[in-house]
Amino acid sequence: MNRGFYTIMAAQFFSSLADNALLFVAIDMLTRLNSPPYVSPMLKQSFVLFYIVLAAFVGAFSDAMPKGRVMFIANLIKISGCAMLFCGIHPLLAYAVVGFGAAVYSPAKYGILTELLPAEKLVPANGWIEGLTVMSIILGTVTGGWLVSQRAADLLLGLDLPVLQTGVDTASEAALSVTALLYIIAALFNLFIPDTGARYTRQVFNPVRMLGDFSNCVRILWRDKLGQVSLAVTTLFWGAGATLQFIVLKWAEKTLNMPYEHATRMVGIVAIGIAAGAILSARMIRLKDTLKVLPFGIAMGLIVMVMPWVQDVKLAYPLLILIGALSGFFVVPMNALLQHRGHVLMSAGSSIAVQNFNENISILAMLALYALMLSLNLDLDVIIVLFGLFVAGIMVLITLRHAANQREFDSVALIGEGGH
Repeated sequence: MNRGFYTIMAAQFFSSLADNALLFVAIDMLTRLNSPPYVSPMLKQSFVLFYIVLAAFVGAFSDAMPKGRVMFIANLIKISGCAMLFCGIHPLLAYAVVGFGAAVYSPAKYGILTELLPAEKLVPANGWIEGLTVMSIILGTVTGGWLVSQRAADLLLGLDLPVLQTGVDTASEAALSVTALLYIIAALFNLFIPDTGARYTRQVFNPVRMLGDFSNCVRILWRDKLGQVSLAVTTLFWGAGATLQFIVLKWAEKTLNMPYEHATRMVGIVAIGIAAGAILSARMIRLKDTLKVLPFGIAMGLIVMVMPWVQDVKLAYPLLILIGALSGFFVVPMNALLQHRGHVLMSAGSSIAVQNFNENISILAMLALYALMLSLNLDLDVIIVLFGLFVAGIMVLITLRHAANQREFDSVALIGEGGH
């Protein structure tokens, strides 16, 4: 890997770290405003929604200028969201602005990999990016929890900076200042990301035409023999992953009898497993072998179904690490294949925008389905088994679809080619 790749990794780490820390700061602010409990989950919904609403436009924006500049602009938007919170704007609106910045950031973050690196390095690059992202999620959760604590408030408000008058007088303002600093660090790294020299057809910012172009990109990727398989896997993974977070929290509280603050650690255990699986796949799987990992997705769904029978914390830790490792091991090669195939069929930014669109619709849909099952008072153990069956069943269908494609012609030979 070259120096530019490591600069991208650093920028991604600090930006993602700030995103996750800010979520907990915003939740704390809602609590201080005496908001109803159902408002807090809406923060994540407002954040994710922009990935869907802006999907047709952020890809073109990402391809209109060097990716490092796009990432810098996106971090400035996120800083604006922090500033809105600092100025007393309602957290839902301010965090939606941060989600807007994240939606702009994503196509550039992944698209630049296909411009900077040769195809054979995409799997290891994705392994390191995904592993680092998971680490930033874990550390962001810890950082956010610490920032809203009384100990952090006393420490930060007790800092005496000579000459400089910061205007930071409350615990929330101090927490926001630290989070904004993380975004600023990310933005500074963005300035050092090299220009890859990749240039695309001049983008025409006509909303109707852009929606038409985006719809065409969606059709192209879903009709492509390799694109449809990799897109289906990543779409399922992100929806299932978001739902699994909530399932693990409930399971830890109900089955393992953990208090909420300890139950959140179990989500971190899954994330550690994902990071380990991502790193392993980066070292072991080559781009041309990516489709061989599909059975690991089936195995992950089946192993999730074991959770209701695990009632000992000592057994819960290795189980969750295994579930996370299987997830990371199969999704990272699929993500790399999807990026490569999208880059061959269309522009890097457009293909990532299509990916984000599908994945975030999956997150909203699967969380809605989970909420519906809870509202019907289904037993948690039943929900877990149904969830595992759903994931394993969809992965079986995807595997069968790939086998049918292979019988038609050697779709694996499409890797590196331009036809579809």
